[in-house]
Parts: sequence; structure tokens; C-alpha cells
Amino acid sequence: MRIVGTVAADATYLEAIRAALGDELEADPRLVLLGEDIGVLGGAFRVTAGLLERFGEERVIDTPIAEAALVGAGIGMAVRGLRPVVELQFADFISCAYDQLVTEAAKLHYRFGIAVPMVVRCPSGGGLGAGPFHSQNPEGVFAHIPGLKVVCPGTVQDAYDLLRASVADPNPVLFFEHKALYRSLRSDLLRRPAGEPLGRAAVRRPGSALTIVTYGGMLPRCLEVAERVSGAGDQLEVLDLRTLVPLDMEAVKASVAKTGRVVIVHEDTLSSGLGAEIAARLSAESFFDLDAPVSRVAAPDAPAPAAAPLEEAYIPSVERIEEAVWQTLRA
Repeated sequence: MRIVGTVAADATYLEAIRAALGDELEADPRLVLLGEDIGVLGGAFRVTAGLLERFGEERVIDTPIAEAALVGAGIGMAVRGLRPVVELQFADFISCAYDQLVTEAAKLHYRFGIAVPMVVRCPSGGGLGAGPFHSQNPEGVFAHIPGLKVVCPGTVQDAYDLLRASVADPNPVLFFEHKALYRSLRSDLLRRPAGEPLGRAAVRRPGSALTIVTYGGMLPRCLEVAERVSGAGDQLEVLDLRTLVPLDMEAVKASVAKTGRVVIVHEDTLSSGLGAEIAARLSAESFFDLDAPVSRVAAPDAPAPAAAPLEEAYIPSVERIEEAVWQTLRA
């Protein structure tokens, strides 16, 4: 990554997250990072590498391997006036802190009217052969919990912008970073303060024949499908949700009203995933705009396998997404 003024040229998704953390640490002395091995080691994926040297051990804090304790400490810091950003080594281990997040962080504003300005960074998703305990996508579980915001960036710029917006938000935010995107995505990055609030979807590719609704790690694959199918004459629209809570359902309905057909794609498992919620709302609120049944593409209801051929079959592939698109177009 090469810095030219406010632009970082050829930045990776990982570097965008590191840049957002560094810029927030510089801008706000209340910001504190805490997590397992985030200081000396620079994090399990080296996202925080160099921040300890820049900002010191009082602001970049290595913690024991105790997710419940570090999330609980983050909640305490937040209600006492700091703005903590907690890193989990893998999103899978968020289950250890479920009580702290669901019973405490999500309820404090409702019960006492106090803000809980904390972010929990969750490296999620498969594609690295890491097996069932290091490849999960638990974002749908927490999208069901009132009081928590859920963010899933799928571009380099969004990894930066949405993290800064999450830090600025007065609510607890779960920030799901897809591990397979860390070093595979590159683009120029505009470094700027938090602007628009969370909860706005983005049309990544306009079209009129069918809408693909997606987020996070599936966005690059959906854009590839749109390019392939559009080459055959059917112009697909790709809508990136960006945040699951707040959910920009108005953008989804506006796109479906234009195209009449929709395929919802996510890496999370099929049953009770976010695609089910969107499909249910479309059936209730956009029934007369639909020219075909809503289609969903997701992982099967099973743990993520470690073996590469099995994981390849497990995660929604470009081929599976394209097949669902053609079936929906012909319905």
C-alpha cells in the first residue's frame, strides 16, 4: 500500500481495516484496542501489525485467551467513556461471549438509557481450509438480537468506511470481516472520516433482468456471475447489503420492483439465514413485483469441512450462483 495524500494506492482489504484503526486511534484518544495477540504479534492475521509501536500498550492491549472476559471488559470500558474495539481471533469464538453481548451489551441502552459504543471485530468465513471451528459465518444469529448492529463489508473501501462508521456509532456493533478477502481484494482507498451512517445498501452493478442480493465474502463471486450472465444478454443488478442490522429493505424492494426476479446469496447456512428473512419480507411486501419465486443460495445446514474439495462444494460457488440465476431467469 502506497500513501498519496488521503489516498492509499493498491490497498488490500486487510490494510484498509488497519488504516481505519490507525486513523481512529489518531483521531480519538478514547479509542482502545484489545484482543488476543493483537499487540506484539499484530493479531492472528496481522491486521493490527505496527499499531502497538505507534500507539503504545495502553491503547493496544494484549489480553488472555478469554473471549467472555475481553468482551465483558470492552462493555465496561464503553459504559465508562472509552470507545473499545475488541478483536476476536476467529468469529467462531464469539459463542464464548454470547451472554456478554446478548444479555448485557444489547440490553443496556434499553434498560438504562446508556450508550455502549463498542465494536467487536470478527474474522469470519471459509475458503482457507480451516475446518468447522474456524470457518463459521455466525452473523445471522446476531442479526436476530435487538440492540446489536451487524456489519459485513465486501469491498476494500467499505472495510475502511464501515469500520470508521461502526466506531462512531453509539451502539454495540459486530463487524464481520471475511478472512478470504483479507489479501485477495485490492483497490485504491480513500482515507476519510466517518460519513454516512450504517444501514445503507449499495448497487454494485445496475441491471434490469434480475437482482442478486448479497454481502461480505460472496460479493466478488456475485459480481463475477453478473459479468458472465450479462455477457449473454441478461443485465443483472448486484445489491450489496453492507449491513445486516440496520437492514436496508427499501433498497432491496426498489431493486426487485425494477427487475422482478431475485436471488439471495450468502455464505451462512441456509436455514434461518438472512436470506430467509429477506424472502419472507419480499413475499409479504413485494409480492406483486415478483415475476418468479425468490431463490436462495447458501451453505448447507452442516459444519464447514476442512478438506479442500469438500469445502469447495460447501461454500456457494460461482457455478452454483450462476445456476440459480439461470433457473430464476427462466422461471
